[in-house]
Amino acid sequence: MKRAYIFPGQGSQFTGMGKTLYDSNTLAKDMFEEANAIAGFRISDIMFNGSEADLKQTNVTQPAVFLHSVIAFKTLRETRPDMVAGHSLGEFSALVANNVLQFPDALKLVSIRAGAMQKACEMNPSTMAAVLGLPDEKVEEICKMVYTETNEVVVAANYNCPGQLVISGSIKGIDIACERMKAAGAKRALVLPVGGAFHSPLMLPAKEELAAAIEATTFHEPSCAVYQNVVAKAVTNPAEIKKNLIEQLTGAVRWTQSVAAMIADGATHFTEAGPGKVLQGLVLKINKEMVVEGV
Repeated sequence: MKRAYIFPGQGSQFTGMGKTLYDSNTLAKDMFEEANAIAGFRISDIMFNGSEADLKQTNVTQPAVFLHSVIAFKTLRETRPDMVAGHSLGEFSALVANNVLQFPDALKLVSIRAGAMQKACEMNPSTMAAVLGLPDEKVEEICKMVYTETNEVVVAANYNCPGQLVISGSIKGIDIACERMKAAGAKRALVLPVGGAFHSPLMLPAKEELAAAIEATTFHEPSCAVYQNVVAKAVTNPAEIKKNLIEQLTGAVRWTQSVAAMIADGATHFTEAGPGKVLQGLVLKINKEMVVEGV
């Protein structure tokens, strides 16, 4: 039996997240206060008491989800993962869990990432859409056709589970692609309430800013392999981990493929550390024989 720890990304936040940990665990309280000092504002107060609108701000959302995930993991009595993975933003949490990144360094990178992505969104009005019920290959084909015919950016961004793929691109490109997805037989092609085209070429300005910060950060030898989004396989070389983390901002989140690779390498138990249960559900849709739990 091998145990995989998995970490969620943006979108799993909720008001009150992490408060029980803060109130009941000394280590958690210390980590939250350290994070407040690093962030330069009391992000814990927004997490515990902020409105839904407050928590949707990218500069809050990403550090908040990261904090909840890492602190939940660090306060577990038994935390010896055989492998780790994170969905998009969650990859930073995973790299703390396997000791590649120190907690303060990772939080600084997440904050830089959030700010850079926000700026990129403001530069290029864009969005994302969830496509349900079409084979991945068909979604990819339609995205390529839309780009070829209109020169509007549209790419496959998040391979969440079989039959659920999120596309990313310009507002016009996504609108055209959604109509074509429906015409091709998609059960749904729904534009998502997000501020930009994450995991697409439109994030290139953010990628350049984040790359400089990542290159300046020390990445340590991992205690176990991380299954990274852009390559969907086990990675243990710190230099390769850096490269893949940079590429992730404009590359696809290959979650379906990553979970399949973890299972092929012996994973039988998946523990989701962080807010929500989204990843547990996706794992079961990828392979219903897996044992899943959350913390």
